[in-house]
Amino acid sequence: MIDFEAARIKMVDNQVRTTDVTSHSVLRAFLTVPREAFVPEKAKTLAYIDNDVEIAPGRFMMEASPLAKLLQLASVTKDDVVLEVGCGTGYATALLSQTASAVVALESDAGLAALAADKLAQLGCDNVAVVTGDLEAGYAGEAPYDLIFINGAVEQVPETLFNQLREGGRLVTVVGYGNASSARVFVKEHGVASESRHFNTCVPPLPGFAKAREFVF
Repeated sequence: MIDFEAARIKMVDNQVRTTDVTSHSVLRAFLTVPREAFVPEKAKTLAYIDNDVEIAPGRFMMEASPLAKLLQLASVTKDDVVLEVGCGTGYATALLSQTASAVVALESDAGLAALAADKLAQLGCDNVAVVTGDLEAGYAGEAPYDLIFINGAVEQVPETLFNQLREGGRLVTVVGYGNASSARVFVKEHGVASESRHFNTCVPPLPGFAKAREFVF
């Protein structure tokens, strides 16, 4: 029988703190939220490994270290209304709910969305709403957002998402696939999103964000 609480503490000490994550709110969220609750039953023993965990065909729960670094980069505050794009089974949603005012969790897979809503309700995350729809379309119904967090790697960020940011708001994601990808923060100022690059990382891609291919003659 796995002692999940001990595994959670070990994950934070060995995978998160050791990769320059010093934010108290992020560390506290990772120590509080039971990661094992958001993985399939057959994968519960893998919940705290130092790797991505498959939650559905082609969809993964991000490894703890890059997820923690991205959430630290996002600088979430209790005043923030957050749109999470690609919530999967809801693990990052639960982490965000610990530090944000409200979270709209968008998922394109209806089955994953139902699992996320169920798990988040069980854990008492009452400042979260799970919605379904195309990820690249965002969720205009609750816009504008203080923060948009894309939970996975994308090839490009569609203008639609920038349009849903509040003035002064920020969007955090990983741009690029594989080892060439990097964490980016986009800040909207005077209606235009400016970009800054941070650490290199390799996280699972989200479906639907590939660039349109150009014809070459």
